[in-house]
This record gives sequence, structure tokens and C-alpha cells, in this order.
Amino acid sequence: MKKKYFGTDGIRGRAGSVPITPEFMLRLGYAAGKVLAAHETAAAHGRPTVLIGKDTRISGYMLEAALESGFAAAGVDVMLCGPMPTPAVAYLTRALRLSAGVVISASHNPYEDNGVKFFSSQGDKLPDHTELEIEAYLDQPLLCVSAEHLGRARRLDDAAGRYIEFCKSTFPNELDLRGLKIVVDCAHGAAYHIAPHVFHELGAEVLSMGVQPNGININDGVGAMAPQALCAMVKREGADLGLAFDGDADRIQMIDQHGVLYNGDQLLYALVQDRLSVGQTISGVVGTLMTNKAVEIALREQGIEVVRANVGDRYVLQALKQRGWLLGAESSGHLLCLDKHTTGDGIVSALQVLCAMRRSGQTLAQCMGKLTLYPQQLVNVGLVQGYRWQDDVALQCEIAEVAQSLGDSGRVLVRLSGTEPVLRLMVEAKEFSQVQSSMHRLLESVSGRVVEV
Repeated sequence: MKKKYFGTDGIRGRAGSVPITPEFMLRLGYAAGKVLAAHETAAAHGRPTVLIGKDTRISGYMLEAALESGFAAAGVDVMLCGPMPTPAVAYLTRALRLSAGVVISASHNPYEDNGVKFFSSQGDKLPDHTELEIEAYLDQPLLCVSAEHLGRARRLDDAAGRYIEFCKSTFPNELDLRGLKIVVDCAHGAAYHIAPHVFHELGAEVLSMGVQPNGININDGVGAMAPQALCAMVKREGADLGLAFDGDADRIQMIDQHGVLYNGDQLLYALVQDRLSVGQTISGVVGTLMTNKAVEIALREQGIEVVRANVGDRYVLQALKQRGWLLGAESSGHLLCLDKHTTGDGIVSALQVLCAMRRSGQTLAQCMGKLTLYPQQLVNVGLVQGYRWQDDVALQCEIAEVAQSLGDSGRVLVRLSGTEPVLRLMVEAKEFSQVQSSMHRLLESVSGRVVEV
């Protein structure tokens, strides 16, 4: 069955428009509550309890209240932790032995958007079959349980402290960050009151930016999606590193002392080199269709298999679990270290890279060795309503011809975004001139069919 509402990262859309409305969220909370209640009854665990966290968008208040009401109507207790990173909710759900975790966030999207994603009791993204169960319940009448069985709600006051200690526990006890000057950019998002404390308590001198959320400034000119301001501050302050998180802090981009940006592909490479240096055996890693070809070639030369999953950290996670591997990443900055956390975590991932630097005594640039990424260009184009790019013969022919012209020296990738209403065009090649000419051909081919954004 095809899912109607759930995408690659939960349910997402424009706040105030279906499905991101109070009415829909009330029904979603009820539907999810009924599914969880059924599972808890089957497992004889008693009354289910869910944890609800959110990022700093102004619409989070509205959606939180509606979800809470829906869960209560289904007889599910609710714990509220307020603004918290997505991976923090995953961790707390598992640590507190709760039935599920819920995050109200649209991650890297602008404040006008919002969404909901769920975690299982083990801190994993919900499997497809559970999301389908929830969608099936959305069509059922909302029949409130009897008064004595209604769910209760309470606030988890020590959520931030618990998560800060968890993050620090993933960094080796014998190492610290003393002597490092780090600029931490929290994108005015969920990590604003978390990330600076983690790095400071491990010994770093921390300068913060993007830590004054007002409900409408999340991801606005700051954070992982707009690291230019961070690059400038790192150079201006003479810092050793800059860390850029997105709105819900599940992804990380890093900047070195020269203002050079390092993405998820490069950070994954650094983690692999660190693990190899201490004698760990790494059979393989998982990237995505967007993973830079240079990383794939470099790792395979070291005897490490690289598997490409579909774009989306849930698909990276699935591929890792299928193979029993530990490390995976998306270029956008989602890194998975399954020996540290069950899900992608920007803070934990940054700590693993810092561990590699401290253990080796190298700068971030030196951790990359001889790795040089292939030039890559990504352009988003907005779809004209009703346009089906897969059925456009002329476009498909152009894509095939561009791919053939690049040969083994490059790649072309065209795909629908799983989180925004856009078509993503990507070209990668050894020479930037090849990238430019190939992208020009693709954009000319879609001209008149779509509108560039």
C-alpha cells in the first residue's frame, strides 16, 4: 500500500494547510494512540506513554496541543519536553522505556512549514507498516475513551540535562576539548539551549550564534542550511572550528579555521579513518544516491564497501541494519554512528569527528588526507501542477544523454524531494566545466515545464 501522508521523514507541510492543521493533528494523535494502545495491550505492558518534543517554530504550540488532546482521547499518557533536538526525543524515549516519541519539526525547512515524525520505543523511526496502520486509523471515527481511561499529561522538566549528559557520554573519557575555540550555530532551533553546553562542559571555549529563537527565525540565514555567517564568524574570531546544526539538530556541517565547509560525505570519511586507526574492522558504510563519488572511490581503495541507499536517513539506517554495519551518512549532514545512537544526531556526530581530531592530533583538513571531492551542482526546480517528470520522454532522453556524455567520470541524478515540492537535479563530474555544461543542458530541457526556485 502507498502511504498518503507519511513521507521520507514523517508528515510535513505548510502550517495551517492540511495536513498541518489542528484538526488533522488531533486525529493523528488519536490514530497513533490507538495503534500504540493496541500494541501495548498485545505486549501486556499496560498503559502506553508517549513523549512529545518540538523545535522552536511558532506553530509548534498549536500542533503540540492538538496532538496531546488526540493521544489523551485514545487513552495514552503524554510527557512534554518542549523544544528538544529530534535525536534527543529518540534517546529519551528509549531511556525512559516509553511507548513512542513524537517530534514536531520541519527540520531544515523555513518557519512557515512544520511536521511530525515518530520514534518507536527503541528510538528508531517507525517502520512503514506501522505508519500505514496509523493512516488506516485516520479514517476511523474519533471515539473518545471513557473518562476514567483518558490519558494524562505532564512535563519532563529535566529533559535537557539528561540529553546533555548522554551526548557527553559518547565522547571518550580520556579525551577533552580544552584549548579548542569553537563557534556553535544552532540555527535558532531546538539545540539552542543544548549544544553550547555540551561542548563547553567538555572543555572547549564556545562562542554561540543562532541561539535566540523567536518562533519565526529558525533556519533564517543561519545553521546548516546557511553556513556563510558561521564561516565569517569563525574567521573573524580566530576560532578552530565552527559547528552548524539545522533546526532540529539531527544534521551537522563543520567549518575549519580557514572557513572551509565540510559536508556529511567528508565527515563520514574522517570517521572511517579514525575507526581504522584504532584497529576497528569496517566492512562497509552506507551513503545515498547523493554521496560524492570521490568518497566512494577513496573508501573502496581501502577495501571498504560503499552501498548507496535512497535519499533519507531512514533508508541509510535500514541499509545499515540489513548489513550489520555501523557508519552511514548523507551529504546534507545526517551521520549515523549506530554504536553511539539509534538515529542521526548532529551533536553526537560532531563529537565523533572531534574525537578523531583529538585522537590523531590533526586539524579537520588533515583528517581528510588526500580526499578531494568531485565538483557537484544541485539545483531545485518547482514542479508545475500535474507535471509528471518520469513520463516526459524528452526529459528522460536528455538525462540519458547527459549521463552517457559523463561516462565513468561523473553522474547525473534527478529525483523528487521527499520533504519539499521540488524536483532535485544533481550533476557530478571530475571537472567543474563538465558539471556546468551538463546542468545547463538539463535546465534547458525542463524549461517551460517547471519553474526554478
